[in-house]
Amino acid sequence: MSTTLYLGFLMGKSPMELFRDGGPIMWPILIVSFLAITVVVERTIFLFRENSSREPEVVEKMLEYVETRDTEKAVALGAKSPDYVARILVYALTHREHSLPNAFMRAANRELARFQQGMAWLDTCITAAPLLGLLGTVTGMMATFGALGEGEIGASASKITGGVGEALIATACGLVIAILGLFPYNVLNARIEAARHDISDASNALEVIMKKAAAACQDCPATTSSRPLPVAPLPRA
Repeated sequence: MSTTLYLGFLMGKSPMELFRDGGPIMWPILIVSFLAITVVVERTIFLFRENSSREPEVVEKMLEYVETRDTEKAVALGAKSPDYVARILVYALTHREHSLPNAFMRAANRELARFQQGMAWLDTCITAAPLLGLLGTVTGMMATFGALGEGEIGASASKITGGVGEALIATACGLVIAILGLFPYNVLNARIEAARHDISDASNALEVIMKKAAAACQDCPATTSSRPLPVAPLPRA
């Protein structure tokens, strides 16, 4: 609808007139535009909530507890935090006895899947919109060429102009949707990459801490009651 308003302003027509002159292909174009707007609004709200719930100081405190081999305090602290990185660390540390790297990877993939929801739909809308506009161009030109074969000049002229208008309006709407959708798509992808970087940074920090704890434990007396944390290289998020 915002696309038809913009084009209607440029062409001096109301949105309804523009929609009617665009032909039947305007209906799927309208559906694609509504879908793209819905995904952009929903993802924007989601990312705003996730960013506002970030607590990097809690993550740093958890890593400090892990470095002193006090994982119980780290898990208890992270369980109270809405930070997605803290949730990943809590899951990984809770399952550290079995496979810390696999537990971290599983939790990280689960969180990243939440960030990527709907992005495939937005990508599809950006790709499909200009293709639908091209389809409208083809159908409009078919109507134009069909009108050229009719004998009545007045009727043919109106059908020719109508076919050309249908072709141009559908193409313009499809291109505008794709262009306007491309900007939020790239911004949302950048925010997802930032979340991936935060998870990767936590993974690297935990790996360094594990190796430091293992090296320190080798120098501990044999009678120590502190059991070292399992050491294994964490996969990149």
